[in-house]
Amino acid sequence: MDGKSLRGAAKAGGRKIHLLAALDHTTGLVLAQLDVQEKTSEITCFQPLLDTFAGLTGMVVTSDAMHTQREHADCLLGRGAHYIVIVKGNQKIRKQLKSLPRKAIPLQGRTREAGHGRGEIRRIKAATVNNLLFPHARQAIQLKRRRVNRKSGKITIKTIYAVTSLPASQASPARLAALIRGHWSIEALHHIRDVTFTEDAPQLRTGNAPRAMATWRNLTIGALRLAGVHGIAAALRRNARDPQRPLALLGLT
Repeated sequence: MDGKSLRGAAKAGGRKIHLLAALDHTTGLVLAQLDVQEKTSEITCFQPLLDTFAGLTGMVVTSDAMHTQREHADCLLGRGAHYIVIVKGNQKIRKQLKSLPRKAIPLQGRTREAGHGRGEIRRIKAATVNNLLFPHARQAIQLKRRRVNRKSGKITIKTIYAVTSLPASQASPARLAALIRGHWSIEALHHIRDVTFTEDAPQLRTGNAPRAMATWRNLTIGALRLAGVHGIAAALRRNARDPQRPLALLGLT
């Protein structure tokens, strides 16, 4: 779950339209989306967005640090789901995570990836815990990312901390790394909407129009992904040349 502002769709007073969405890691499809209304926030819309799903039993919900909230954790566990949440520096639990004896924990996973002009190595350590200042936390995670810009040679190293309600018997370090990596797929979706669809440029702001257009963009990207398309921009150009292709893509012919 993650939110995105439509910067071009500002309402009176300068308030921008902000949408909170839930995306399926496996398919890359947006399953639900809510407009974060004025005088509310992503935090207060988290549970209403979950309420749009008939059942959550057995699911794992990933989210960024904004949703590292005790109430969210209790809600998910109460509905039979699990969580993985990122912990940032201004949260109390961060001190606990940093104080764990990481040097005594062996490296439990290492992956290498190259693309977009950079190389990246990710290393993960996970430890079973039972006394963290966060409800239902069963594993503490440390993920280190080392990126090398192949053009400039610049190296950046970032350490990410996370907690999950999944016990080690249900989630190995490899699975935890995959789930965290899967969460970043929603950021990739937002990037496509920004760059390929120039979502921040249109200035629709009346009624539900901004949310409706974002939904159409999500539908387009989802349909192309289900068809096995990786290059969204090229696929859009190809479909624009023949009005029958989009219909066929949606199974309407």
